[in-house]
Amino acid sequence: MGFFEIAIIVLVALAVADLMVGVSNDAVNFLNSAIGSNVASFRVIMIVATVGIILGATFSSGMMEVARKGIFHPDLFSFAEIMIVFLAVMLSDVVLLDLFNTYGLPTSTTVSIVFELLGAAVAVALISTLQAGGTLAEVMSHINSGSALTIIVGILLSVVIAFSAGTIVQFLSRLLFTFRYEQRLRRLGGVWGGLAMTALAYFLLVKGLSGASFVDADVIRWIDTNTVPVILGLFVASTAVAQVLLWRGVNVLRVVVLFGTFALAMAFAGNDLVNFIGVPIAGLSSFQAWSASGQGPEALMMEALQAPVQTSTWLLLIAGLIMAITLWLSRKARSVTDTEVNLARQEEGYERFTPNGPARLLVRGAVRTSSALRSFSPSPVTQWVGERFEMTTTNPADDRPAFDLLRASVNLTVASILIAIATSMKLPLSTTYVTFMVAMGTSLADRAWGRESAVYRVSGVLNVIGGWFLTAVGAFTMAALSATLLLLLGAWALAGLVLLAGIAIVRGFVVHRVRTRREKERQHVAREVASCREAVPLASASAARVVERAADAYEHVRKGLLAEDDEHLRRATTLVRDSHDAHGLLRRDAHRLATVHLTGNGTPSAEPSPTEPGCRTFYTIYEAASDLQAAVATLTRSCREYVRNSHEPPTGAERQHIERTMEATQALLRTLHHSDDLPAAARSPHVREQAERAQARVDAMIEAIFQHRSIAHQPTTDLLLTLVVETRTVIEAALRFGQVQHAGNGSATATAATTSTAGA
Repeated sequence: MGFFEIAIIVLVALAVADLMVGVSNDAVNFLNSAIGSNVASFRVIMIVATVGIILGATFSSGMMEVARKGIFHPDLFSFAEIMIVFLAVMLSDVVLLDLFNTYGLPTSTTVSIVFELLGAAVAVALISTLQAGGTLAEVMSHINSGSALTIIVGILLSVVIAFSAGTIVQFLSRLLFTFRYEQRLRRLGGVWGGLAMTALAYFLLVKGLSGASFVDADVIRWIDTNTVPVILGLFVASTAVAQVLLWRGVNVLRVVVLFGTFALAMAFAGNDLVNFIGVPIAGLSSFQAWSASGQGPEALMMEALQAPVQTSTWLLLIAGLIMAITLWLSRKARSVTDTEVNLARQEEGYERFTPNGPARLLVRGAVRTSSALRSFSPSPVTQWVGERFEMTTTNPADDRPAFDLLRASVNLTVASILIAIATSMKLPLSTTYVTFMVAMGTSLADRAWGRESAVYRVSGVLNVIGGWFLTAVGAFTMAALSATLLLLLGAWALAGLVLLAGIAIVRGFVVHRVRTRREKERQHVAREVASCREAVPLASASAARVVERAADAYEHVRKGLLAEDDEHLRRATTLVRDSHDAHGLLRRDAHRLATVHLTGNGTPSAEPSPTEPGCRTFYTIYEAASDLQAAVATLTRSCREYVRNSHEPPTGAERQHIERTMEATQALLRTLHHSDDLPAAARSPHVREQAERAQARVDAMIEAIFQHRSIAHQPTTDLLLTLVVETRTVIEAALRFGQVQHAGNGSATATAATTSTAGA
């Protein structure tokens, strides 16, 4: 079996993998609104999307034009060169999309495939032309560099137009319907539903059916020519249907959201399917043409690829089934969807993204602009608008959707209108970019980004947008490097790249599983606490996780500091971050307890006072966990900075003091961690004895610093002083857990069973 036969097998395998990673990322486009609004059960939503995918794939014309985006001219490439390009593109695409899926970031599969084609073609053209004695001008004749600029413009257009349109339409829609839209929907739902379904139906005609094999090209041209009559006819029919549904007691918004999910899923399968299997199909067609030509692989030029490559219906159906199965089974698809849903969430809660500088600047500017506009706006207008945006709900937190059906319908309607207009006008808008930015714009208009959450949400949006540009750069670079290796090393490079891709996918699976587990722990605070008494056992469990991370971090800090091993200190930093997240459970519980005794309008209720003894018990746990987490974080940061600055490693007596002190403290934390009852363990004689032993080590270190005066360097003195201060805090915090009674019964009585430590 020769190189090109193996290449075809690899391309087929990569096509299957690309279908799986591709739908995992693109699923957010059509699942976001339905899942975020809880329009139906998850099973029903998935069935609707699955039907759309299979129908879209089955009825797709399957026309794959390698040169349709004008990336390169295949007639200037030989068969051998074109196979190198295709292999590089598919290897890069699978790894890149899986990377984005692993971290739950949506991106554009079209942008990735376009820039991979561009990168691989540039690399192959450059090497081949220079080896033949050609010039750079000849290299550029192989490529249409304007396509890259078009894609970048498409990103910017998508961000500005989609975000603005989503914000404006949602603001007007909320002014009209408010958050209590049920009564108004009975009066205006027919017209509103008619408008929404008209937009979705026209989108399905323009985007979803334009590539269908059973729709004649004359029909598409007739629709383009008679756009206004078609839209008016759709509006009349859709309004009539919506009104009938309202009379029969059906929530028309649910119908709109489910229909929109189906339309976007069908359009995705009908149009974007070729992004995943088009390159392998073109590779197979190239191989068949070469086999029949009788020419050498370097002699046969690929003029045949200038024409569309026809794909059989059964291959398209198999591809649709693979995507549908992946949609049901892929956890990464849910991670990508969760990212967008959480960024658009109406209420506060766990925020995945950390604030960054640009986000702070944008939020600060928005706050100042908003304040300035309010000062010019008449008070009655401001009050009226505020009343329209008042949100009340009686649902428990676990049952509340991320956003309501009105916003979900606006998401789908606005995105469909923009994509349909861009398609008909040949504007370079991306489906992924439009759906994401519309969702972000509607959440901003709905005041989902309040002062407490805005900086986190904006940071998330900037990270996603940055990822879009990173997709283009990464796709180009990865494909160019892969093509270069394949062209120079042949089969050896192919074997190595396939192995590396497999390792990357397996590692991505492991990383995603770990991230998913951590996300579940962090989001554990979806729990509702009705009183401090109920919160105490939950707080004790959260504190136990803080102690566990602290014990592990202490071990890595000790090993990293003494061995000058930054890898151990990096792991300790990760554990400190996990400890901070675990402590976040306590912080959010404290917030819930601070608001649980407030009525809907923010006035105190007749419930028991938050100063009840159970709240004092909760605060004792909270205080001890806070001090413990902060002390370990400070110690880890200081030790890592010491090692990174390449200061003199601790030796002799210094090393001995550090090792003994940290081992004793770590043993104390391990004992607390392995106990089923943290407060009871903290009161046990064994833990008291361990605490006294650790404190004795701290005292010995203090004596070594100030009495023996054996330390010659200032950085070492600073490090030891930090170790003394933070270790003492850790010991005291560990003993403070014993000041509460058994966490399991939520008793409000505090005890004073702890002993004072030496020097405290």
